[in-house]
Amino acid sequence: MSKTKWTLDPAHSEVTFKVKHMMITNVTGLLTDYTIDATTDTDDFINADINFSGKLSSINTGNEQRDAHLRSADFFDVDKNNEVTFKSTKVEKSGGDLKLHGNLTIKGVTRPIVLDVEFGGINKDPWGNTKAGFTVTGKLNRKDFGLNWNAALETGGVLVSDDVKIASEIQLVRAA
Repeated sequence: MSKTKWTLDPAHSEVTFKVKHMMITNVTGLLTDYTIDATTDTDDFINADINFSGKLSSINTGNEQRDAHLRSADFFDVDKNNEVTFKSTKVEKSGGDLKLHGNLTIKGVTRPIVLDVEFGGINKDPWGNTKAGFTVTGKLNRKDFGLNWNAALETGGVLVSDDVKIASEIQLVRAA
């Protein structure tokens, strides 16, 4: 069976995350510079080989001061560790959705992670390009990757939650 290659459609994709701030609200951020490619045997993406790479210097939370802090040595230290990567190890069917297993690397630390994937299907756009759509969600503990900075609150609790929620919309285009 021949392999099908897929690449990112950046105009119709977004990689976002949410972190609880002061234990009362979520702050949303996104990566604006990233790539994704996939190689598949079948159109259902079971056992697809998926690679993601993102530039941490492209983090955008809508607040320049916070973004600069995230890029600093307190968090990602982008001068030394500007890339976050994900490499799939297995894609499996879970009910009507998919479970995407893989290795996530942040700040040189690699940990296994499982992401939930809602496969939106495959369709052709008006220009004849074949596209596949996915909603990808998951959660990780930032401290597992050496992202330990925090501040205690006067009333108890901490400024930044350990949990990071991932919520992404991904559209891939079949390579010609």
